Amino acid sequence: MGSIVKPHAVCIPFPAQGHINPMLKLAKILHSKGFHITFVNTEFNHQRLLKSQGLATLSHLPSFKFETIPDGLPPPENLDATQDIPSLCKSTSETSLDPFKKLLFKLNNTSTTPPVSCIVSDGVMSFTLDAADELGIPEVLFWTTSACGFLAYVHYSTLREKGFIPLKDSADLTNGYLDTVVECIPSMKGTRLKDMPTFLRTIDPDDIMVNFVIRETTRAKRASAIILNTFEDLEHDVLKELSSIYPRVYSIGPLHTLENNLKNKDLELLGSSLWKEEAECLEWLDSKESNSVVYVNFGSIAVMTPQQLVEFSWGLANSNQTFLWVIRPDLVSGDSPMLPPEFLAATSGRGLLASWCPQEKVLNHPSIGGFLTHSGWNSTLESISSGVPMICWPFFAEQQTNCWYSCNQWGIGMEIDSAVDRRQVEKLVNILMDEEKGKHMKKMAGVWKEKVESMSSWLNIDNLIKEVLLRS
Repeated sequence: MGSIVKPHAVCIPFPAQGHINPMLKLAKILHSKGFHITFVNTEFNHQRLLKSQGLATLSHLPSFKFETIPDGLPPPENLDATQDIPSLCKSTSETSLDPFKKLLFKLNNTSTTPPVSCIVSDGVMSFTLDAADELGIPEVLFWTTSACGFLAYVHYSTLREKGFIPLKDSADLTNGYLDTVVECIPSMKGTRLKDMPTFLRTIDPDDIMVNFVIRETTRAKRASAIILNTFEDLEHDVLKELSSIYPRVYSIGPLHTLENNLKNKDLELLGSSLWKEEAECLEWLDSKESNSVVYVNFGSIAVMTPQQLVEFSWGLANSNQTFLWVIRPDLVSGDSPMLPPEFLAATSGRGLLASWCPQEKVLNHPSIGGFLTHSGWNSTLESISSGVPMICWPFFAEQQTNCWYSCNQWGIGMEIDSAVDRRQVEKLVNILMDEEKGKHMKKMAGVWKEKVESMSSWLNIDNLIKEVLLRS
């Protein structure tokens, strides 16, 4: 009797924090189901991961290995910041296939690891499909967006056919044109152009990102399946429409709640944060009353102007609410974030500033009453699973779409103008924390939290493994 060879999944995220997090969670889940895992980061991000997590953490599991490929970009000046997204999209799609194939060849010729049996790739790294085809193995594309965000990208080609993109001229950005309601996406009734992912806000018919999105969503039809970090109840209509476009679509989220059920000490040690997390904020939260703190975090990519930072800070100060504000070292464009000393004096004792924190633990903390967020999908899902309502300040990509759904479909968000004005910040923060509307949103968030607790994603993951990943 020969020993049974373990299935071997190669997981390759797009090289940005919000993509690496869910991919690592999925990799841990597959590992817990018996897969050997090779997790592929870019060289640049692997260095950041080593710095924030430590070598010992990343190398202590023989069946969970980390490998790297180059991203094809010159080394950045700031070693602790997310790289430019359009440059990464262009560079990975043009240069990464060859190093990726070489890596697969190496893995298949190593006696210590089982042969690669499937690839789980980020949806916007679809160049990997060519490698899977060559090896004759299944590949699933993991779009780490919401289902509604993914569907909006899928319809970029429709919007182009209907003449919505590119914009006629740059005045369309300010003259109300973006308020045009989009009628051509059946399951997204009521959305406007401004609620579509922002890359369409261009007058260039050859825009890199528009062409990239259309190419990636078209190539996605070659994948063995599409997987999304969401759950059926939350995005039912959109998932249904996606299933009519792609052969197999599995909703397998929220992955962070599934990961928390694994109870494997070795896997728990494996973190994916590219920044060092400050756990002190949890002790600070312990000293606060329940539902009394506003948590403020704009994610890993959003950048603001010095003026926007000042408006946010005075809005928070003037609201008189207690807050925990995460300010990344690279949050302000071109500068290190400088808060007015008067703001620090006005909020001392009721405001805590941190440079990065363990967000899931923060959102689950009983003292958190609301979340001021950029509406990134990971943050939105974590907020929903924790029963925390949101004020949404979407920055780019499909954050605008997530914001529209949070505010108009799920009843758990309020949108803040992109211009940011301290009076509006103050007003919305107080509505969120003290007023009837805020209480209603809190109740709705609680309803969604209960639905998360009863979702069927484990079943979908088992089906994905059985129907796709183990199909030889």
